[in-house]
Amino acid sequence: MTSPKLQQFLQSSVPHRYLDALLPLILGGLALVSLTLLKSRRGVKATRLRGPDNRSFLFGLYQILNETEDPGLVYESWAAEYGPAFRVSGGFGSSRIVICDPRANAHFYSKETFGYVQTNLSRTFIKNLFGRGLLWAEGESHRRQRKALSPAFSNAAIRKLTPVFYDAAYKMKVKWDSAFDASTEEISIDVQACLDSVGIAGFGHDFRALEGKDSPVVDVFESFSSEDTSWISRFVFLMGPVLPVLQNLPTGQNRTLKRLRETMGEIADELLARNRKEKEGKSMVEEKSIIGLLIKAETSKSSLGMSQEEILAQWALIELSRKPEKQRRLRDELSHYINDDPTFDQLSTSLPYLDSVVQEILRLHPPVSETTRIAAEDDIMPFTAPVVTSTGEQISSLIIKKGTTITSPIRYMNRSETFWGPNAREFEPERWLSPDGYLNAKEIQGHRHILTFSDGPRTCLGRSFALAEFKARFDLNYLPRRRIKSIDGILIRNYTFELPNGPDTQIVRHPSILPRPKVAGEIGAKVPLKVRRVE
Repeated sequence: MTSPKLQQFLQSSVPHRYLDALLPLILGGLALVSLTLLKSRRGVKATRLRGPDNRSFLFGLYQILNETEDPGLVYESWAAEYGPAFRVSGGFGSSRIVICDPRANAHFYSKETFGYVQTNLSRTFIKNLFGRGLLWAEGESHRRQRKALSPAFSNAAIRKLTPVFYDAAYKMKVKWDSAFDASTEEISIDVQACLDSVGIAGFGHDFRALEGKDSPVVDVFESFSSEDTSWISRFVFLMGPVLPVLQNLPTGQNRTLKRLRETMGEIADELLARNRKEKEGKSMVEEKSIIGLLIKAETSKSSLGMSQEEILAQWALIELSRKPEKQRRLRDELSHYINDDPTFDQLSTSLPYLDSVVQEILRLHPPVSETTRIAAEDDIMPFTAPVVTSTGEQISSLIIKKGTTITSPIRYMNRSETFWGPNAREFEPERWLSPDGYLNAKEIQGHRHILTFSDGPRTCLGRSFALAEFKARFDLNYLPRRRIKSIDGILIRNYTFELPNGPDTQIVRHPSILPRPKVAGEIGAKVPLKVRRVE
């Protein structure tokens, strides 16, 4: 029987037409969680921690974290009150431990795939989106797949792809120039996707997004940002940590994920067959796509997912529009390469301010806000700062019991004043140019002391690809060049960018599968920018 209080809560929170269908699932989940909690009391005695009070038996504190604009700020307020490790309640009496300490996070990431494994919710979501590939795999299977894929993401391989990034950026420039030729001094644009460069470099396939051509993949990605999350999708997301099976319900978001997976699968199968056929021929031109390099290296077929540098590029344009003086400084640095595009090595080492801008965007706007894993074995997790237990005792390490859920709050670690100073949430590329600009953050392991690319055995394999594409796009966006075959050589044109209502335009994150920037109060994830071409 359902208790009167639970029945009353459900009736007030869930539309009546869904209640009859969802109630058996909820009660079944309650029984499952109760059994799990009962089993967890046996064996090793885990450290008991303090934490914020639970506000909802059904959703726990997940609803607060999922509905807030910046979950990092919520974690920061809890860390200030409870210390570098605390307990956060989930649905049906479940809980997880949040670690806000550099040493604890380093330990956590170093043991991924074996000591700490993905939750059932994460694996179900990844399977629905990408299939049973590298991101889905754990343990020895993950190690083998990563080893097979690594040659295609080496610096030598990415160096060959750099011209592809420039070609896609030039296509964007041509499109914008056409708009200027047909307009006045100023045009308004929506920040365009980088599907073309990702498609050509990753798959040897031109999505033709910049030409305005219809593409099933483009349509699916657009639906992520244009559709508001339905009530049932939000409910499934909130209940997912307790009942991962809900991720298989035919919600609007799940149907979108299925369309994307099927479409990308068809493209991958076609390209795989084409590349193998070319390899069997008399000769093969120098390969300039990741999937081709995989074939050339005799590796097996793997699931390749689309990257998220498009969203990072959107945030970069927004932040530089907010601070025109930093936009000018970046343009001045890029002006040293007026005759030729920077090489891969020059993009990596010879443009310090460009590198600082990119690192600051990665720090401020990680596409993934947190990493949650389950302890696959008992563990002792060390901490830099003392942890206060529920009894008031100060300790330097936690006893983690097998089955405990652990969360690494990436957005908090990247933006906390504890590590990044009083201007932690401000766009300040200059911090990366000074040895003292991020002194406290040097305790954080990970790429350049940020956790955007994760760390350890599961660190982002496509990091070099993303950084090279990101920097190449900046070079063309901020120092566009039209090549004219004449004695005049090359005509240089500069673009300037402004937010629709000036630097104070409020930009927020649009809640969806891929959190995108949007103008506050507007419908859909769109940020129109005012663009001017400086003669």
